[in-house]
Amino acid sequence: MKAGLTTLITDTPEAGFALAVKLSQKGVATTQTDPAIRKALRPSYAHDANSLIAVSHVVATHFQTIAAANDYWRK
Repeated sequence: MKAGLTTLITDTPEAGFALAVKLSQKGVATTQTDPAIRKALRPSYAHDANSLIAVSHVVATHFQTIAAANDYWRK
């Protein structure tokens, strides 16, 4: 079994955003475990504005959580 997420703490907001994207990707991979199906579905949502907005919302929600965990990088 691979090591999972151990912390939400990051050095910079940019690293926090990258972590938010990674969490979003992992969420999709956990929900749809078949990589071939994920790849087959990608063209349909890649050209759907509503799907892209939904993805942005998920990433933003993860980033909000990470930013709070990092005290909004007030160091």
